[in-house]
Amino acid sequence: MSEGIQDKVIVITGASSGLGEAAARHLARAGAKLVLGARRIERLQALAGELGLPPRAAVQTDVTHADQVRRLVDGAVEWHGRIDVLINNAGLMPQSLLERGRIEDWDRMIDVNLKGVLYGIAAALPHMKARRSGHIINVSSVAGHKVRPGTAVYSATKTAVRVVSEGLRQEVKPYNIRTTIISPGAVESELPLSVTEPDVAKRVGEFYENYAIPAESFARVVAFAICQPEEVDINEVLFRPITQEM
Repeated sequence: MSEGIQDKVIVITGASSGLGEAAARHLARAGAKLVLGARRIERLQALAGELGLPPRAAVQTDVTHADQVRRLVDGAVEWHGRIDVLINNAGLMPQSLLERGRIEDWDRMIDVNLKGVLYGIAAALPHMKARRSGHIINVSSVAGHKVRPGTAVYSATKTAVRVVSEGLRQEVKPYNIRTTIISPGAVESELPLSVTEPDVAKRVGEFYENYAIPAESFARVVAFAICQPEEVDINEVLFRPITQEM
């Protein structure tokens, strides 16, 4: 599925593991020009090297800092002359019941899952508007469609991603910019490792162990959205393991 992907300049946040890493591997095979961002620079550099990318393709990026996200995007534009696709993928999921008052976890989810997406949009949009072309892919979650005990704040951030993305879709129509929300269910990633409450971590870990599908499933959805003809705008994809009920 390289048609529509070959030579596209694609920036991915949260690319050092999980969904972002899988997307990077898949898109590299399809011939994309990748620029990868993540906090863990050693892992990011190792991935870039494995994919045959030059060192400047790996950019240490903490999406909670708008200047770092801007540096990631501006660096891609300086290098390649444009940005075709931004994948706002970085996220974490420290679930817990609200009564436990895990305020630091709440703040981290809001900063990474929501503000990180907004910072990505703010960085990429001026470049895409100037060229009247581009594609912004924001990663939400099944939890952005359904809320359960213990997921209230995580679900709130992922619902907010969907709301922001829909507002963005309507705003960028005059500039020929495409927008896609991808809402995965249980997909193999390091999300369960971000859970800080031991009992919740055990439950989430067991759920993922029993139900999670390979991260390549996410990568294929990303490729499907990107490789559509320019006049086709895939606005939202919700997918989950066939065995996942909620």
